[in-house]
Amino acid sequence: MKLLSTPATPWHTPEDYWQTLADATHALDAPYGVLSLEALSHNAADMIRRASGVPIRVASKSIRVREVMDAVLELDEFRGVLAYTLTEALWLAETIDDVVVGYPSVDRAAIAALGTSPALAERVTLMIDSVEHLDFVDSVLSPQHRETIRVCIDVDASFHSPLLGHVGAHRSPVRSAAQARTLASTVLDRAGFTLVGIMAYEAQIAGVGNRPPNKAAFGRLLDVMQTASAKELRERRGEIVASVSEIAELEFVNGGGTGSLESTAEDTSVTEIAAGSGLFGPHLFDNYSHFTPAPAAAFALAVDRKYSLDIATVHGGGWIASGEAGVDRMPQPTWPEGLKYVPREGAGEVQSPLTGPAAEQLEVGDRVWFRHTKAGELSEHLNEFAVVADGRIVDTVPTYRGEGKAFL
Repeated sequence: MKLLSTPATPWHTPEDYWQTLADATHALDAPYGVLSLEALSHNAADMIRRASGVPIRVASKSIRVREVMDAVLELDEFRGVLAYTLTEALWLAETIDDVVVGYPSVDRAAIAALGTSPALAERVTLMIDSVEHLDFVDSVLSPQHRETIRVCIDVDASFHSPLLGHVGAHRSPVRSAAQARTLASTVLDRAGFTLVGIMAYEAQIAGVGNRPPNKAAFGRLLDVMQTASAKELRERRGEIVASVSEIAELEFVNGGGTGSLESTAEDTSVTEIAAGSGLFGPHLFDNYSHFTPAPAAAFALAVDRKYSLDIATVHGGGWIASGEAGVDRMPQPTWPEGLKYVPREGAGEVQSPLTGPAAEQLEVGDRVWFRHTKAGELSEHLNEFAVVADGRIVDTVPTYRGEGKAFL
């Protein structure tokens, strides 16, 4: 699989785009997933543009398809992977030489595998935010009986708003420059570890669209919050990096995400930005004012019954995204236009009744196209994606699931 250097933009005409995908995949039995090579290539190029020269580390959680990550990593502007589990990182590191685990690990078997492999220990970096994480690694393998473990300090990037309170993810307890420096000093003083990086993920900017549908006033509030948060974090992250750099030589400072590429790129203390969701362009990312990803990933379900003239039921569909439970976590019926879930039933594990004007035209056996709310979670429901370009299937790529992997 290879990305296109000058992709077309067929999604600008939805009726043609979705019909082309349907025609290309008409012989496949639902459910199935599709990747538009034109849209995927466009999204990668647009992320590069938005990052303004700052390298992008591919967030594997948002992809979960090795061949897609390999294709993206062939681009000079993408470097390394941000994995979500250590077991996954060890698997990826068989072929990728720079894998950072984005979350602390207490997987004893995986830590033992990392600590007893010189090759993996050179390629994989663990995430920590406390001395307890160092102690846990030592409890699995003492420094005298393992390879030196590369570690990165995760720093809290949330925003403490006078009006809204805590805004952002509840991640690391390390927030100040003094706390980060103390933990860094501990790492430097401990045998068997080497400090190589700092990470600070601004979820409240990168993962929260500032143009929520039908909420104009809330969108303006988000603008104010995100601007203030970016300013506060730029100052605080800069202080943290400067302080830690006085005692340790850092290889990287990681920040950002798909929704914050521009603001994170403006932070001179950041050397790389982690992002992945923007490649697939799920519908969660339709709600931003400063970029519009193409709908590169989608899935099709089959109509298997007509409950009534105005209700068509598709088989499956309850592929709910993570986050605070709500309607916005459900897959979005995208084509034909004018479909919506039946109230009080929503997207079901085995069936999803759909209503709306378009439902009247649907017949048993027809396909309905959906976009997932988030990106990589879609791959957990599919064994493979059909890759479509120029109106035909040009490749089939397995997901993690299709390769027999279920990491989390």
